[in-house]
Amino acid sequence: MLINFFFTLRAAKLKVSVKEYLVLLEAIQAGVIDNTVDEFYYLARTSLVKDEANFDKFDRAFAAYFKGVEMLTDFTQEVPLDWLQKKLELELSAEEKAAIEKMGWDELMKTLKKRFEEQKERHEGGNRMIGTGGTSPFGAYGYNPQGIRIGQDKSRNKSAVKVWDQRQFKDYDDSLELGTRNIKVALRRLRRFAREGSAEELDLDDTIRSTAANAGWLDIKMVPERHNKVKVLLLMDVGGTMDEHIHRVEEIFSAAKSEFKHLEFYYFHNCVYDFMWKNNRRRYSEKFSTWDVIRKYNKDYKLIFVGDATMSPYEILQPGGSVEYNNEEPGAEWLARLTQAFPKFAWINPEPQGVWGYRQSIAVVQQLMNQRMFPLTLAGLEGAMRLLSK
Repeated sequence: MLINFFFTLRAAKLKVSVKEYLVLLEAIQAGVIDNTVDEFYYLARTSLVKDEANFDKFDRAFAAYFKGVEMLTDFTQEVPLDWLQKKLELELSAEEKAAIEKMGWDELMKTLKKRFEEQKERHEGGNRMIGTGGTSPFGAYGYNPQGIRIGQDKSRNKSAVKVWDQRQFKDYDDSLELGTRNIKVALRRLRRFAREGSAEELDLDDTIRSTAANAGWLDIKMVPERHNKVKVLLLMDVGGTMDEHIHRVEEIFSAAKSEFKHLEFYYFHNCVYDFMWKNNRRRYSEKFSTWDVIRKYNKDYKLIFVGDATMSPYEILQPGGSVEYNNEEPGAEWLARLTQAFPKFAWINPEPQGVWGYRQSIAVVQQLMNQRMFPLTLAGLEGAMRLLSK
């Protein structure tokens, strides 16, 4: 039955192997899920998709194979919101639920199309139309053993064969903006683990070997916990044109603090000069000399700039070019010193890559960064992490 599903995934450019397909079949035969489309969806995704970046492709292929509602019916009109407003939530006994008949797939789709054509007003508590609080197969906050959920904020009975909601995994597309979870996925490519400290974690393999060698007497072996050894120096542009990117920079900052045990961060404005700061409210009273930062951290730190590189080129190339104060040396000198001190470096730019060619300052910074500038997308972050991990 599912061989065509396998070929559908392959046609969608998903690298699904025969071994993974057989694992899926074994799981189904073992009865690890109930007979619902929702549970099969999650089991299939877990078994067949190796990279979260491919969740969106899988979502599309899954919908295509199982003949999603949007592929069978031309719904050019939207469901009016007042049809789906929650005014009552149906609660039925087990006997009442058992008495409700369920439609087959084809009948369900044809009937939904018919309801769209004939329904003109809100329905509540019924058993036929799109509405709420009833036993109709179409709508929200009611009950039907096999229906299409429309407009409900989350699952209640786990019996819907189709959910008329926005797809959940679209943001995993490489070209789309990221959320904190997505950023963490990309940053993990930079992690390097090592065991250090006191022995606090059970070493199961060594315990088994030692116990066997000890004629069956239990011989417990412990090892130190694994910790991420990667060290990151994060320099973030703040203020001015970066104000429109505040949310996205907060996301990458939050994700980095979560993923890297050894993380140091500083702020700068537009370009790095002779000082940086950690607290924007005390940026002038609590300065950190850039020379001190260079001397303080070893070369094994990975240097990551986050900024839109959007400024007057004079701010990079000229003494006194800063918009805020009279810098004695051009920003380009400080960028060169930093990249020489930390050979593993990259620049993350939240500006859309399509506008980079129209910003002279971005071109200058790209040149100073030896073209190590990446967009703040999943693909861009993964590219930066690959470069830094070499």
